[in-house]
Amino acid sequence: MIDINKLTDICKKLGCRITPECSLSEYVTFRFGGNCRALINVNSADSVVEILRYLRTENIRYFILGRGSNVIVPDEGFDGVVLLFGSDFAHIEVNGNTIKCESGALLASACVHAQQSGLSGMENLFGIPGTVGGALYMNAGAYGSEMSDIVVSAEYIDENCEKRSIGSENMELSYRHSVFSGKNFVITSVTLRLPDGDSETIRKNMTECMSKRSSKQPLEFPSAGSTFKRPEGSYASLLIEQCGLKGLSCGGAMVSEKHSGFVVNKGYATCADVMELCGKVQQIVREKTGYTLELEPVILK
Repeated sequence: MIDINKLTDICKKLGCRITPECSLSEYVTFRFGGNCRALINVNSADSVVEILRYLRTENIRYFILGRGSNVIVPDEGFDGVVLLFGSDFAHIEVNGNTIKCESGALLASACVHAQQSGLSGMENLFGIPGTVGGALYMNAGAYGSEMSDIVVSAEYIDENCEKRSIGSENMELSYRHSVFSGKNFVITSVTLRLPDGDSETIRKNMTECMSKRSSKQPLEFPSAGSTFKRPEGSYASLLIEQCGLKGLSCGGAMVSEKHSGFVVNKGYATCADVMELCGKVQQIVREKTGYTLELEPVILK
């Protein structure tokens, strides 16, 4: 049982905005999903600690949400509290060759700060539609670059609501995985280290990267980005295309005709549509190629 009044009082004391019975469809890039019991815009690591202590003490379910670019929300919503790591928790500070970002900072904003400071190494990450915290959580990457290439350390809250720090050597970073994956840890800040570069050259490389994304990816449709993880020995998009599944639809969900690795929302998709379509793709690919495709987005349960 969630005491919304008590939660509201805590948020008021901390200066955090709270929205009861909040629709999550506008907070995820797939643009569908039901309500959560309350959405809280967190504003500091200390606020997160206090809110988490209350939620964990009361056994209230919660979910950490950033840009919502790698999340699938059920049509029935989420019977718990969502902590939004957004613009209220997005400070970025550049100091020499390091960039310290609060978890809610957009990865694209960190890329721009790096470019303006003449720091290279983030160009290929420009355009990934997520937060820095979320990018570290899943070791996001593109075009041969990953967060593991540039991260130095992170601050997080552990399962006992204690603030901790960790160096990159202990983060267990691998393909779409980190030590934070599946654990009861909450990343609050990320520190990156980048080499010096020419600001104008970096800007041109970022522009080229974004142009490449726009030409190859279905950015005109809502989606959660790449829908399936890369299976060992092949590529999800290649397997899906080989099976002739481009354009396959279930309700408002469709395998993109532009990039078969994306399941997109044609404008009226539900979570049920997406899950049905993904299930069909997985079944057909498995039957025809022997490969098992694993979903990349997190399903809010």
